[in-house]
Amino acid sequence: MNTPFLNENLRSMRLGTQKSYARDPRIYLNPLVWLILLSILAVTKSFADDLPNFSALVDTEGDAVVKISVTTESGQSGLSGIPGLDLEQVPEQYRRYLEQWPFNQEPQQRRGSGFGSGFIIDRSGYVITNAHVVDGAVDIKVGLNDRRELQATLIGADISSDIAVLKVDADDLPVVKIGDSDNIKVGEWVLAIGSPFGFEHTATQGIVSALSRSLPDETYVPFIQTDVAVNPGNSGGPLFNTDGEVIGVNSQIYSRSGGYQGLSFAIPINVAISIAEQLRETGFATRGWLGVRIQNVDQSLAESFGLGKPEGALITEVTEDSPADKAGFLPGDIILSFNGKSVPFSSALPPLVGVIKPGDTVKSEMLRDGKRKTIRVTIEPLQSDVDNSREFVAKGQGSSSLGAVVAPAKSSELSSLGLDSGVRVTEVEDQGAAAKAGILPGDIIVSFNRAKVESVKQLESLVSDAPGGQSMPILIQREDAPIFLAITLPKS
Repeated sequence: MNTPFLNENLRSMRLGTQKSYARDPRIYLNPLVWLILLSILAVTKSFADDLPNFSALVDTEGDAVVKISVTTESGQSGLSGIPGLDLEQVPEQYRRYLEQWPFNQEPQQRRGSGFGSGFIIDRSGYVITNAHVVDGAVDIKVGLNDRRELQATLIGADISSDIAVLKVDADDLPVVKIGDSDNIKVGEWVLAIGSPFGFEHTATQGIVSALSRSLPDETYVPFIQTDVAVNPGNSGGPLFNTDGEVIGVNSQIYSRSGGYQGLSFAIPINVAISIAEQLRETGFATRGWLGVRIQNVDQSLAESFGLGKPEGALITEVTEDSPADKAGFLPGDIILSFNGKSVPFSSALPPLVGVIKPGDTVKSEMLRDGKRKTIRVTIEPLQSDVDNSREFVAKGQGSSSLGAVVAPAKSSELSSLGLDSGVRVTEVEDQGAAAKAGILPGDIIVSFNRAKVESVKQLESLVSDAPGGQSMPILIQREDAPIFLAITLPKS
């Protein structure tokens, strides 16, 4: 640094003179003070240089972030004698009276709309978002960063983890880089991109505030807590680390006002990808089931059971014929670790069990009668997850005239059967067209009305265009045998 002021002070020092503050209002600085100031400036600049600059990340990864727009339908009652009257807006004491009027209409379908965010994980058009974003949707559209809007099909949704997978018909789409949420550390910088309040491709930054948060009614997800500004419309969008990798799916906020208040929660990407792979393969997801009721261990209980400190999950009940029952778990056991990971609180156990693939055998360390003991247990699937996911997809698709819920078939399964295309039947409605034709869950639909079935969306289109009340051939593959059946769709 070279300034007239500094040079003048240096000359004064060489001449043995010093200006007084009264004659010169500028503060006299000797070289040592200047050295200190320069050091402070250098440190400040270094600190500023260490702050993350997310502009390059937004440029490279932002194209793979999408806006999800949905249309929903709900029953809405009204009164034919009073046009425009909405019973939902009438006070409860009067509504009950009006609903008894003889000219009360049947409930009518009322359309609504909503939006959220998502991100593309496969160039062929697979998109991850939150299940609550597409809950009850009868129409889903995906908006890209280049202003294109594509029709989307709901492949599957998992209510417990709040993950859904959509599919759009497009090729060579931009995709995000997937990170490893097991390597996240508290305090690291993160960035969210989404559409808060419908403002597309909005970026907000913050840090990871805590890990493995357990939220009320969310027992199977160890949430990532951040202070990233997340608002309605951000749901389903990606949470990036500074390397441009997705480490979470923004899902929830803690708020008393409905808006951001400093706490936001994301689903770890390892959990999301595991669920998404199952949804793509079968249309629904399952997670591990142990079959115990548990409670937390406080200081008093820890002392009574001979624990040095409060930790673990105390078993209060073992479900009959459950994996835990078969393995020999007992009420009063305290689970200290599961599958090699510690259980500091009771809320930490369900996520550890949930990520275990059904059929896998793992070790559980526990305290029984004051002694540590290791038990091996074989995890089984949680059947309620399958039922909920199937119900969710069926609700979103509405009442299909086919009378069945279908999902993409695994490519390996098709190859083993000698097929190059087809869709799997995951559920058959009682008394529906598929049930009357003899179609069963697990069948592969190969062709419909002599047209080859390439995808779920194409089958929906074939069924939609098919005439009702007329018998048509449908070719299915049941185990190793191809079978033709005759199906008659209901008239509109």
